[in-house]
Amino acid sequence: MIAFYFLALISEIIGTVGGFGSSVFFVPLATFFFEPRIVLGLTALLHVFSNLAKLILFWKHIDFKIFNLFGLPGIIGVAIGAFASVYLIFSYGSLMLGIFLLGFSLLFLFRPNLKITPTPKNAVASGSIAGFLAGLIGTGGAIRGAALAAYNLEKSAFVATSAAIDMGVDLTRTFIYLGNDYLQVKEFSYVPMLIVVSFVGSIIGKKLLLRISQLMFRNIVLILIGLIGIVSIIHYLYSAS
Repeated sequence: MIAFYFLALISEIIGTVGGFGSSVFFVPLATFFFEPRIVLGLTALLHVFSNLAKLILFWKHIDFKIFNLFGLPGIIGVAIGAFASVYLIFSYGSLMLGIFLLGFSLLFLFRPNLKITPTPKNAVASGSIAGFLAGLIGTGGAIRGAALAAYNLEKSAFVATSAAIDMGVDLTRTFIYLGNDYLQVKEFSYVPMLIVVSFVGSIIGKKLLLRISQLMFRNIVLILIGLIGIVSIIHYLYSAS
C-alpha cells in the first residue's frame, strides 16, 4: 500500500497548489486499488482531514461572504449526489469520471481565461453542481473552482475559502457514505495514514504555493488531469473487455 499512500500524498500536494482539490487526482488513481464505493468513502474522509489541515493553515484568509454563497447549495447538492450513488450502478463510474476529467482539462487548457460570471445565481448553481458531482462520482470541486476564480481571490484566500466550503460538503457525504456501509472495518485501517498524508500534503502545498507561479502550475495540473482522464477511460475499456 506504499504506492497508494504516495499517490494520495502527491494528490494532496497538487490539489492544494493547483486549487482544484485533491480528489480530482485521488479518485481516478484510487480506483486502481479499490472498488468505486470504497474509493468514495476514503475520498470523503481524506477530504475532511485535508480541509481541516487547510483551515488550520489558512483560517484567517477565509472570505465568509463567498463561503455563504457557495456553502449551503453545495451541501444540498452533495446530499442528493451521495444518495444517488447508493442506488446507481457503478459499472460506468470509471468511464464517467474519465470523460469528465478529460473534458474539464481540454476546456480550461483551450480557454485559459474562462470564468463564470460572479453573480449570486451562478454561485448557487456552480456550488450545487459541484456538490452533486462530488457526491456522485467523488470529485466536483474543479467546477466550483472555476466559479471562485471569477472573484479574483488572492491565492491563500482561494485555498482557505474553498476548503471552508468543502468541509461542509465532505462532512455531509461522509455521513451518507458511512451510513450506507461504503467502508468496512478493514478500510478504516487506512484512515490514520490518510490523516498524516492530508496534513503533510497541505503543509508542503502551502510552501510551494508561496514559491511558484500559480498560472504555470495550473497548466501543468490541467495536462495531468487530462492524462488521468485518458487513463481512467482506458482502464474502464480494459476491465469491460
